[in-house]
Amino acid sequence: MLEELRRRNYAESTIHAYIRTVEHFAGHFQLGLEHIRQYQAAMFTRWKLAPNTVTQRLAALRFFYIQVLKRGWSATETPYPKKVLHLPHVLSQEEVARLIAGAEMPFHRILLMTLYATGARRAEVAHLKISDIDSQRMVVHTHPQPSHESIATRAFYLWEGRGKPEGQSEVDWSRAEHELASL
Repeated sequence: MLEELRRRNYAESTIHAYIRTVEHFAGHFQLGLEHIRQYQAAMFTRWKLAPNTVTQRLAALRFFYIQVLKRGWSATETPYPKKVLHLPHVLSQEEVARLIAGAEMPFHRILLMTLYATGARRAEVAHLKISDIDSQRMVVHTHPQPSHESIATRAFYLWEGRGKPEGQSEVDWSRAEHELASL
């Protein structure tokens, strides 16, 4: 299973979670569709796991069955639980004031104040330059970073345009990042 996960370039945290899940399943149940259904029920009733955790564990077992054991998997027999969406916790003005006042260095205080005042993301504030601040109009210009997906798509087109050479993916990735960041 480890080899299959690494071949597909899964993140180390996902690899660790998937292997732990299969080990946990094997410690309580045998291979079989009915046992997977029992395991799914036990995750909710016996172990009181959150729906998102159950979804991840089912994905691990699905990967194990399909990719490693080369066996069928029925999504209708083992449906994923309804996804739980949590609203973000919004800090009160007093909590924000305490957070900013708790910064030990003036630089950190300025960063926190800029984040709060602009609503910018951490990466956007980290890339700010003095020229991005228009103090006359009281405006801060941010430069959103391109998403991983948009970089991957552009890098793929660059790679195709170069005739699909082997072993040079970093070249196309870097060029795609640079092109998209300069838009």
